[in-house]
Amino acid sequence: MKFTDLDLNADILDALQDLGYESPTPIQQQAIPPALEGRDVLGTAQTGTGKTAAFVLPIIELLSREPIDTQRPIRALILTPTRELAIQIDESIRDYGKYVDVKRALIFGGVGQQPQVDALRRGSEIVVATPGRLLDLMQQGHVDLRDLTWFVLDEADRMLDMGFINDVRKVIAKLPRERQTMFFSATMPFEVLRLSDDLLVDPVRVSVAPVSSTAEKIAQKAYFVDTNAKRDLLAHVLKSDDDIKSVLVFSRTKHGADRISKDLERRGIPALAIHGNKSQNARQAALTSFKKGKTRVLVATDIAARGIDIDELTHVINMDIPDVAETYVHRIGRTGRAGASGVAYSFIDREEYGNWQAVLKLINVEVPAEREHPFPSVLSTPDSFGMVAKAAAGGGGPRRPSRPQGRRR
Repeated sequence: MKFTDLDLNADILDALQDLGYESPTPIQQQAIPPALEGRDVLGTAQTGTGKTAAFVLPIIELLSREPIDTQRPIRALILTPTRELAIQIDESIRDYGKYVDVKRALIFGGVGQQPQVDALRRGSEIVVATPGRLLDLMQQGHVDLRDLTWFVLDEADRMLDMGFINDVRKVIAKLPRERQTMFFSATMPFEVLRLSDDLLVDPVRVSVAPVSSTAEKIAQKAYFVDTNAKRDLLAHVLKSDDDIKSVLVFSRTKHGADRISKDLERRGIPALAIHGNKSQNARQAALTSFKKGKTRVLVATDIAARGIDIDELTHVINMDIPDVAETYVHRIGRTGRAGASGVAYSFIDREEYGNWQAVLKLINVEVPAEREHPFPSVLSTPDSFGMVAKAAAGGGGPRRPSRPQGRRR
Protein backbone atom coordinates (compact mmCIF):
# COMPACT_ATOMS: atom_id res chain seq x y z
CA MET A 1 0.00 0.00 0.00
CA LYS A 2 1.07 3.57 -0.77
CA PHE A 3 -0.12 6.83 0.81
CA THR A 4 -1.69 7.58 -2.58
CA ASP A 5 -4.04 4.65 -1.92
CA LEU A 6 -5.49 6.45 1.09
CA ASP A 7 -8.15 9.13 0.83
CA LEU A 8 -5.74 12.02 1.38
CA ASN A 9 -5.74 15.21 -0.66
CA ALA A 10 -2.92 16.22 -3.00
CA ASP A 11 -1.52 18.86 -0.64
CA ILE A 12 -0.97 16.31 2.13
CA LEU A 13 0.48 13.78 -0.32
CA ASP A 14 2.90 16.43 -1.58
CA ALA A 15 4.04 17.14 2.00
CA LEU A 16 4.57 13.43 2.61
CA GLN A 17 6.53 13.17 -0.62
CA ASP A 18 8.74 16.05 0.51
CA LEU A 19 9.48 14.06 3.64
CA GLY A 20 10.34 10.97 1.59
CA TYR A 21 7.35 8.98 2.88
CA GLU A 22 5.84 6.58 0.33
CA SER A 23 4.23 3.70 2.20
CA PRO A 24 2.20 3.89 5.41
CA THR A 25 3.25 1.76 8.38
CA PRO A 26 0.90 -1.00 9.58
CA ILE A 27 -0.70 1.20 12.25
CA GLN A 28 -1.28 3.92 9.66
CA GLN A 29 -2.81 1.44 7.20
CA GLN A 30 -5.20 0.22 9.89
CA ALA A 31 -6.10 3.50 11.60
CA ILE A 32 -6.30 6.13 8.85
CA PRO A 33 -9.22 4.72 6.80
CA PRO A 34 -11.68 4.35 9.73
CA ALA A 35 -10.54 7.69 11.15
CA LEU A 36 -11.34 9.35 7.83
CA GLU A 37 -14.80 7.76 8.04
CA GLY A 38 -15.36 9.47 11.38
CA ARG A 39 -15.05 6.32 13.49
CA ASP A 40 -13.56 6.24 16.97
CA VAL A 41 -10.23 4.41 17.01
CA LEU A 42 -8.66 2.36 19.79
CA GLY A 43 -5.01 1.74 18.94
CA THR A 44 -2.50 -0.46 20.71
CA ALA A 45 0.86 0.79 19.49
CA GLN A 46 4.03 2.14 21.02
CA THR A 47 6.25 4.95 19.82
CA GLY A 48 8.25 4.13 16.71
CA THR A 49 5.35 2.50 14.89
CA GLY A 50 4.23 5.67 13.11
CA LYS A 51 1.15 6.25 15.25
CA THR A 52 1.52 10.04 15.26
CA ALA A 53 0.76 10.18 11.54
CA ALA A 54 -2.05 7.69 12.13
CA PHE A 55 -4.04 10.38 13.95
CA VAL A 56 -2.51 13.62 12.62
CA LEU A 57 -3.08 12.87 8.93
CA PRO A 58 -6.84 12.16 9.29
CA ILE A 59 -7.34 15.31 11.36
CA ILE A 60 -5.58 17.52 8.80
CA GLU A 61 -7.45 15.84 5.95
CA LEU A 62 -10.88 16.18 7.57
CA LEU A 63 -10.17 19.76 8.61
CA SER A 64 -9.05 20.62 5.07
CA ARG A 65 -12.45 19.54 3.72
CA GLU A 66 -14.22 22.24 5.73
CA PRO A 67 -14.42 25.96 4.97
CA ILE A 68 -12.12 28.19 6.96
CA ASP A 69 -13.68 29.82 10.01
CA THR A 70 -11.98 33.20 10.35
CA GLN A 71 -12.13 32.89 14.16
CA ARG A 72 -10.07 29.67 14.04
CA PRO A 73 -11.77 27.94 16.99
CA ILE A 74 -10.21 24.82 18.50
CA ARG A 75 -11.36 21.86 16.41
CA ALA A 76 -8.87 19.21 17.49
CA LEU A 77 -7.22 18.56 20.85
CA ILE A 78 -4.29 16.15 21.13
CA LEU A 79 -3.43 15.29 24.72
CA THR A 80 -0.02 13.78 25.44
CA PRO A 81 1.92 13.08 28.66
CA THR A 82 5.25 14.86 28.09
CA ARG A 83 6.54 18.14 26.72
CA GLU A 84 8.98 16.40 24.41
CA LEU A 85 6.28 14.29 22.82
CA ALA A 86 3.98 17.32 22.50
CA ILE A 87 6.72 19.21 20.67
CA GLN A 88 7.31 16.33 18.29
CA ILE A 89 3.61 15.95 17.51
CA ASP A 90 3.41 19.70 16.83
CA GLU A 91 6.37 19.38 14.46
CA SER A 92 4.59 16.54 12.66
CA ILE A 93 1.47 18.68 12.21
CA ARG A 94 3.67 21.43 10.78
CA ASP A 95 5.38 19.05 8.36
CA TYR A 96 2.31 17.10 7.22
CA GLY A 97 0.19 20.24 6.91
CA LYS A 98 2.76 22.53 5.29
CA TYR A 99 0.53 23.05 2.21
CA VAL A 100 -2.75 23.22 4.15
CA ASP A 101 -3.89 26.37 5.92
CA VAL A 102 -4.23 25.08 9.48
CA LYS A 103 -3.37 27.01 12.62
CA ARG A 104 -1.94 25.18 15.61
CA ALA A 105 -0.92 25.85 19.20
CA LEU A 106 1.42 24.00 21.55
CA ILE A 107 0.68 24.00 25.28
CA PHE A 108 2.93 22.58 28.01
CA GLY A 109 4.25 23.53 31.42
CA GLY A 110 7.71 24.55 32.57
CA VAL A 111 7.70 27.75 30.50
CA GLY A 112 5.83 31.03 30.62
CA GLN A 113 2.21 30.76 29.60
CA GLN A 114 1.75 34.11 27.83
CA PRO A 115 2.98 33.03 24.36
CA GLN A 116 0.61 30.06 24.59
CA VAL A 117 -2.29 32.29 25.61
CA ASP A 118 -1.48 34.63 22.70
CA ALA A 119 -1.53 31.70 20.26
CA LEU A 120 -4.95 30.64 21.54
CA ARG A 121 -6.29 34.19 21.21
CA ARG A 122 -5.09 34.40 17.60
CA GLY A 123 -6.97 31.20 16.85
CA SER A 124 -5.67 27.64 16.75
CA GLU A 125 -7.59 24.84 15.14
CA ILE A 126 -5.30 22.09 16.40
CA VAL A 127 -4.00 22.21 19.97
CA VAL A 128 -1.35 19.81 21.26
CA ALA A 129 -1.14 19.88 25.04
CA THR A 130 0.02 18.25 28.23
CA PRO A 131 -2.69 17.85 30.89
CA GLY A 132 -1.44 20.11 33.69
CA ARG A 133 -0.88 23.32 31.73
CA LEU A 134 -4.03 22.74 29.68
CA LEU A 135 -6.12 22.53 32.84
CA ASP A 136 -4.49 25.71 34.16
CA LEU A 137 -5.40 27.62 31.01
CA MET A 138 -8.90 26.14 30.96
CA GLN A 139 -9.49 27.28 34.53
CA GLN A 140 -8.30 30.77 33.58
CA GLY A 141 -10.79 30.90 30.72
CA HIS A 142 -8.27 30.85 27.88
CA VAL A 143 -9.40 27.56 26.32
CA ASP A 144 -12.76 27.23 24.56
CA LEU A 145 -13.59 23.67 23.51
CA ARG A 146 -17.21 24.20 22.39
CA ASP A 147 -16.35 23.70 18.71
CA LEU A 148 -14.15 20.64 19.28
CA THR A 149 -14.67 17.81 16.79
CA TRP A 150 -11.61 15.57 17.25
CA PHE A 151 -9.98 14.43 20.47
CA VAL A 152 -6.80 12.33 20.63
CA LEU A 153 -5.45 10.76 23.81
CA ASP A 154 -1.90 9.59 23.11
CA GLU A 155 0.15 7.23 25.30
CA ALA A 156 -2.65 6.63 27.77
CA ASP A 157 -0.62 4.11 29.76
CA ARG A 158 2.13 6.67 30.30
CA MET A 159 -0.52 9.11 31.50
CA LEU A 160 -1.41 6.49 34.10
CA ASP A 161 2.23 5.85 35.04
CA MET A 162 2.87 9.56 35.52
CA GLY A 163 -0.23 10.11 37.63
CA PHE A 164 -2.13 12.16 35.04
CA ILE A 165 -5.28 10.07 34.72
CA ASN A 166 -7.33 12.30 37.04
CA ASP A 167 -6.22 15.40 35.09
CA VAL A 168 -7.16 13.64 31.86
CA ARG A 169 -10.62 12.89 33.21
CA LYS A 170 -11.05 16.56 34.19
CA VAL A 171 -10.23 17.61 30.63
CA ILE A 172 -12.56 14.99 29.15
CA ALA A 173 -15.41 16.26 31.31
CA LYS A 174 -15.21 19.61 29.46
CA LEU A 175 -15.32 18.12 25.95
CA PRO A 176 -18.45 18.13 23.76
CA ARG A 177 -20.31 14.84 23.82
CA GLU A 178 -20.50 14.75 20.03
CA ARG A 179 -16.92 14.25 18.90
CA GLN A 180 -14.60 11.74 17.28
CA THR A 181 -12.03 10.20 19.62
CA MET A 182 -8.78 8.40 18.87
CA PHE A 183 -7.15 6.63 21.80
CA PHE A 184 -3.63 5.18 21.69
CA SER A 185 -1.69 3.22 24.29
CA ALA A 186 1.31 0.88 24.18
CA THR A 187 -0.25 -1.35 26.86
CA MET A 188 -3.77 -1.75 28.19
CA PRO A 189 -3.81 -2.06 31.98
CA PHE A 190 -7.23 -2.13 33.67
CA GLU A 191 -7.45 1.60 34.39
CA VAL A 192 -6.57 2.45 30.79
CA LEU A 193 -9.15 -0.03 29.48
CA ARG A 194 -11.78 1.49 31.75
CA LEU A 195 -10.90 4.96 30.48
CA SER A 196 -11.17 3.79 26.86
CA ASP A 197 -14.61 2.31 27.56
CA ASP A 198 -15.75 5.66 28.96
CA LEU A 199 -14.33 7.62 26.02
CA LEU A 200 -15.01 5.60 22.89
CA VAL A 201 -18.21 4.74 21.02
CA ASP A 202 -18.10 1.55 18.93
CA PRO A 203 -14.38 1.98 18.19
CA VAL A 204 -12.37 0.34 15.45
CA ARG A 205 -9.62 -1.58 17.21
CA VAL A 206 -6.15 -1.55 15.65
CA SER A 207 -3.05 -3.16 17.04
CA VAL A 208 0.56 -3.54 15.97
CA ALA A 209 3.88 -4.56 17.46
CA PRO A 210 3.19 -6.09 20.88
CA VAL A 211 5.74 -4.79 23.34
CA SER A 212 7.83 -7.96 23.51
CA SER A 213 8.05 -8.52 19.76
CA THR A 214 9.65 -5.18 18.92
CA ALA A 215 12.90 -6.38 20.48
CA GLU A 216 13.26 -9.07 17.83
CA LYS A 217 14.18 -6.49 15.19
CA ILE A 218 17.02 -4.97 17.21
CA ALA A 219 20.50 -6.46 17.51
CA GLN A 220 21.11 -6.85 21.25
CA LYS A 221 24.20 -7.64 23.27
CA ALA A 222 24.80 -8.13 27.00
CA TYR A 223 27.89 -6.92 28.81
CA PHE A 224 28.42 -8.34 32.31
CA VAL A 225 30.38 -5.78 34.29
CA ASP A 226 30.88 -4.71 37.89
CA THR A 227 28.95 -1.62 38.90
CA ASN A 228 32.00 0.58 39.46
CA ALA A 229 33.39 -0.24 36.00
CA LYS A 230 30.30 0.65 33.96
CA ARG A 231 31.44 4.17 33.05
CA ASP A 232 34.85 2.85 32.01
CA LEU A 233 33.14 0.27 29.84
CA LEU A 234 30.87 2.90 28.29
CA ALA A 235 33.84 5.07 27.32
CA HIS A 236 35.66 2.02 25.94
CA VAL A 237 32.69 0.98 23.79
CA LEU A 238 32.15 4.49 22.45
CA LYS A 239 35.82 4.98 21.58
CA SER A 240 36.33 1.56 20.01
CA ASP A 241 33.14 1.28 17.92
CA ASP A 242 33.00 3.74 15.03
CA ASP A 243 29.59 2.38 14.00
CA ILE A 244 28.04 4.15 16.98
CA LYS A 245 27.10 7.38 15.23
CA SER A 246 24.44 8.45 17.72
CA VAL A 247 23.55 6.77 20.99
CA LEU A 248 20.89 7.25 23.63
CA VAL A 249 22.22 6.14 27.02
CA PHE A 250 19.68 5.32 29.70
CA SER A 251 20.28 6.01 33.37
CA ARG A 252 17.89 5.06 36.17
CA THR A 253 18.36 8.37 38.01
CA LYS A 254 18.74 12.06 37.21
CA HIS A 255 21.95 12.25 39.24
CA GLY A 256 23.32 9.25 37.38
CA ALA A 257 22.54 10.85 34.01
CA ASP A 258 24.48 13.96 35.00
CA ARG A 259 27.45 11.93 36.24
CA ILE A 260 27.58 9.86 33.06
CA SER A 261 27.47 12.86 30.73
CA LYS A 262 30.09 14.78 32.71
CA ASP A 263 32.36 11.73 32.82
CA LEU A 264 32.12 11.31 29.04
CA GLU A 265 32.89 14.98 28.49
CA ARG A 266 36.02 14.65 30.64
CA ARG A 267 37.09 11.78 28.42
CA GLY A 268 36.64 13.84 25.27
CA ILE A 269 33.31 12.32 24.19
CA PRO A 270 30.61 14.95 23.51
CA ALA A 271 27.57 14.19 25.65
CA LEU A 272 24.54 15.93 27.11
CA ALA A 273 21.98 14.86 29.71
CA ILE A 274 18.23 15.40 29.84
CA HIS A 275 15.98 14.71 32.82
CA GLY A 276 13.19 16.25 34.85
CA ASN A 277 15.44 18.65 36.78
CA LYS A 278 16.63 20.32 33.58
CA SER A 279 14.73 23.36 32.36
CA GLN A 280 12.55 22.95 29.29
CA ASN A 281 14.91 25.17 27.28
CA ALA A 282 17.93 23.11 28.32
CA ARG A 283 16.19 19.85 27.46
CA GLN A 284 15.06 21.11 24.07
CA ALA A 285 18.52 22.53 23.29
CA ALA A 286 20.12 19.18 24.15
CA LEU A 287 17.61 17.27 22.04
CA THR A 288 18.09 19.63 19.08
CA SER A 289 21.87 19.31 19.31
CA PHE A 290 21.54 15.54 19.37
CA LYS A 291 19.14 15.42 16.41
CA LYS A 292 21.45 17.62 14.33
CA GLY A 293 24.42 15.37 15.07
CA LYS A 294 26.34 17.97 17.05
CA THR A 295 26.23 15.76 20.14
CA ARG A 296 27.00 12.07 19.74
CA VAL A 297 25.70 10.91 23.11
CA LEU A 298 22.45 11.83 24.85
CA VAL A 299 22.03 10.52 28.40
CA ALA A 300 18.45 10.36 29.61
CA THR A 301 16.16 9.02 32.29
CA ASP A 302 13.15 6.99 31.24
CA ILE A 303 10.62 9.78 31.73
CA ALA A 304 12.71 12.33 29.83
CA ALA A 305 13.26 9.92 26.93
CA ARG A 306 9.58 9.12 26.49
CA GLY A 307 8.49 10.33 23.07
CA ILE A 308 11.98 11.01 21.73
CA ASP A 309 11.65 10.17 18.05
CA ILE A 310 14.95 10.18 16.16
CA ASP A 311 14.85 8.28 12.89
CA GLU A 312 18.63 7.90 12.57
CA LEU A 313 19.43 6.80 16.13
CA THR A 314 21.83 3.90 15.67
CA HIS A 315 22.33 2.66 19.23
CA VAL A 316 20.80 2.49 22.68
CA ILE A 317 22.89 1.61 25.75
CA ASN A 318 21.32 0.60 29.06
CA MET A 319 23.64 1.62 31.85
CA ASP A 320 21.34 -0.32 34.16
CA ILE A 321 18.55 -2.83 33.75
CA PRO A 322 15.14 -1.42 34.71
CA ASP A 323 12.99 -3.03 37.38
CA VAL A 324 10.08 -3.37 34.94
CA ALA A 325 10.90 -5.55 31.94
CA GLU A 326 8.54 -3.66 29.59
CA THR A 327 10.58 -0.52 30.23
CA TYR A 328 13.57 -2.25 28.65
CA VAL A 329 11.60 -2.80 25.45
CA HIS A 330 10.45 0.82 25.39
CA ARG A 331 14.07 1.91 25.85
CA ILE A 332 15.58 -0.12 23.05
CA GLY A 333 12.61 0.80 20.85
CA ARG A 334 14.12 4.28 20.55
CA THR A 335 16.35 2.71 17.87
CA GLY A 336 15.36 0.48 14.97
CA ARG A 337 12.37 2.70 14.23
CA ALA A 338 10.13 2.65 11.15
CA GLY A 339 11.84 -0.40 9.74
CA ALA A 340 15.43 0.77 10.24
CA SER A 341 18.04 -1.41 11.93
CA GLY A 342 19.13 -0.73 15.48
CA VAL A 343 21.56 -1.95 18.11
CA ALA A 344 21.10 -2.14 21.89
CA TYR A 345 23.80 -2.86 24.47
CA SER A 346 23.04 -3.60 28.11
CA PHE A 347 25.48 -3.33 31.02
CA ILE A 348 24.52 -5.82 33.73
CA ASP A 349 26.00 -6.09 37.19
CA ARG A 350 25.49 -8.89 39.68
CA GLU A 351 22.54 -7.24 41.44
CA GLU A 352 20.70 -6.69 38.17
CA TYR A 353 20.79 -10.26 36.94
CA GLY A 354 17.31 -10.99 38.26
CA ASN A 355 15.95 -8.02 36.29
CA TRP A 356 17.81 -9.28 33.22
CA GLN A 357 16.18 -12.68 33.54
CA ALA A 358 12.77 -10.99 33.56
CA VAL A 359 13.67 -9.06 30.41
CA LEU A 360 14.75 -12.23 28.61
CA LYS A 361 11.59 -14.03 29.62
CA LEU A 362 9.52 -11.18 28.18
CA ILE A 363 11.30 -10.73 24.86
CA ASN A 364 12.08 -14.44 24.31
CA VAL A 365 15.08 -13.55 22.15
CA GLU A 366 18.62 -14.89 22.45
CA VAL A 367 20.94 -12.09 23.57
CA PRO A 368 24.63 -12.98 23.26
CA ALA A 369 27.05 -12.07 26.03
CA GLU A 370 30.10 -10.05 24.98
CA ARG A 371 33.09 -11.54 26.82
CA GLU A 372 35.85 -9.75 24.93
CA HIS A 373 35.88 -6.48 26.80
CA PRO A 374 38.37 -5.06 29.32
CA PHE A 375 36.05 -4.98 32.34
CA PRO A 376 34.40 -8.42 32.65
CA SER A 377 32.72 -9.53 35.83
CA VAL A 378 32.42 -13.08 37.06
CA LEU A 379 29.01 -13.32 35.40
CA SER A 380 30.62 -13.25 31.95
CA THR A 381 33.04 -16.14 32.42
CA PRO A 382 32.61 -19.15 30.08
CA ASP A 383 31.47 -21.32 32.98
CA SER A 384 28.63 -18.96 33.77
CA PHE A 385 26.71 -17.97 30.65
CA GLY A 386 27.01 -18.12 26.90
CA MET A 387 23.89 -17.21 25.06
CA VAL A 388 22.26 -15.50 27.97
CA ALA A 389 18.68 -16.03 26.92
CA LYS A 390 19.10 -19.79 26.89
CA ALA A 391 20.25 -19.79 30.49
CA ALA A 392 17.60 -17.43 31.76
CA ALA A 393 14.64 -18.08 29.51
CA GLY A 394 14.94 -21.81 29.09
CA GLY A 395 16.34 -21.74 25.56
CA GLY A 396 13.62 -19.50 24.17
CA GLY A 397 14.79 -18.39 22.00
CA PRO A 398 14.65 18.70 -1.06
CA ARG A 399 11.97 20.73 0.59
CA ARG A 400 10.45 23.53 -1.59
CA PRO A 401 9.01 26.98 -0.80
CA SER A 402 5.62 26.96 0.87
CA ARG A 403 2.55 27.59 -1.24
CA PRO A 404 0.46 30.71 -0.79
CA GLN A 405 -1.76 30.45 2.26
CA GLY A 406 -5.39 31.44 2.70
CA ARG A 407 -6.83 28.20 1.41
CA ARG A 408 -7.19 24.70 2.70
CA ARG A 409 -6.27 22.91 -0.48
